[in-house]
Amino acid sequence: MNGFQRFKRALGPGIVTGASDDDPSGIATYTQAGAMFGLNFLWTAIVTMPMMIAVQEMCARIGIVTRQGLTGLLKKEYPRWVMWVMIIFSAPAIILNISADLAGMGAVCNLLLPSIPSSVFAVFFSILLLFSLIKFNYRRIANILQFLCLVLLCYLIVPFLSDTPWATVLKKTIIPDFSWNKDYIGILVAILGTTISPYLFFWQTSMEVEEVESKNVFVNKNMISDMRTDVRVGIVFSNVICFFIILVGGTELHAKGITDVQTVDQAALALKPIVGNGAYLLFAIGVIGTGLLAIPVLAGSLSYMFSEAFGWKEGLNKTFHQAPGFYVALIISVVVALGINLAGINPVKALIYTAMLYGVTAPVLIGIILHICNNKRVMGEYANKKIHNIIGIITLSVMTAAGVALLATSY
Repeated sequence: MNGFQRFKRALGPGIVTGASDDDPSGIATYTQAGAMFGLNFLWTAIVTMPMMIAVQEMCARIGIVTRQGLTGLLKKEYPRWVMWVMIIFSAPAIILNISADLAGMGAVCNLLLPSIPSSVFAVFFSILLLFSLIKFNYRRIANILQFLCLVLLCYLIVPFLSDTPWATVLKKTIIPDFSWNKDYIGILVAILGTTISPYLFFWQTSMEVEEVESKNVFVNKNMISDMRTDVRVGIVFSNVICFFIILVGGTELHAKGITDVQTVDQAALALKPIVGNGAYLLFAIGVIGTGLLAIPVLAGSLSYMFSEAFGWKEGLNKTFHQAPGFYVALIISVVVALGINLAGINPVKALIYTAMLYGVTAPVLIGIILHICNNKRVMGEYANKKIHNIIGIITLSVMTAAGVALLATSY
């Protein structure tokens, strides 16, 4: 097997994780960061990359070695209250994220077809997703949806069609520019929360379990190596997109006086240099594609949590009849999220507030993941090495400090 074939074989859950991380919540957050603060947040795309890789790699390694999801492992190895604290911290944010993504998808469709209310589109996408997930194999669906997410690559082209101050871009990328105020800290926490998202921890772990079970193989160093390649490729893709969305938001919105993105049409203007009046359509395709990919990840992560907590059969590789509890939990999460959406929320604001909530709850879960990965009785020879702990502790410290700063500046 040549190098390219092995590389292609290694790609799996990590690619889906990376693509789904740039969901409508991420697009809205990065666009708002660029619009409000210009190029001042470019450094976050670089700084968060090793942190994301470290955490997602730990989650993947837990799934491969233990063949259990995070919730199931906590149920087995730790006091029961730890598992329930994790669920209580995570479930509300995940449901709100689904609701906000549905709102964003509905809003961009309403932008193209104003005569149809955005709520109608939200209901349509909810039904479409639930039907597809129950009827078809998710992996095949994800393979198709990933091509829609490639629309996000258009953000890489826009700066080269505009008068981009590349010297300033380089400076802002290398030298962080901090401001101690509520808006700046809020956006910083939102970026951290939407890149290092708790729901991806559950998803990555459980999907690795499904990968191992489907291949029916024992863990070995080659498998761990392939997993690391998969995770790194997915995260690099995610962060490159993050970097360029912030860059485009800074050069195309902030520079032109649009500093507070309240509506999706304002966010869509960032793509106008590449396609002119077609910016709305291009933006809509990107939001819909990432939303269709991310919502199953969000709802699926919640279903894995409850299935493992209550001992139900689980897995998107199973049919509804094989894992009814798993799919009922998935259906309920989407329906509840849709109900919140129909209650009426500003999609852009909701997406950003969701990311902020993740930024506050993520440190708890990162601490748990670090504890599991250092438990040699659980992880054996695949327990954390020194470098994993160093990056993991830095990530935990950064996320905690950002959350504390957000609370401090809120009063």
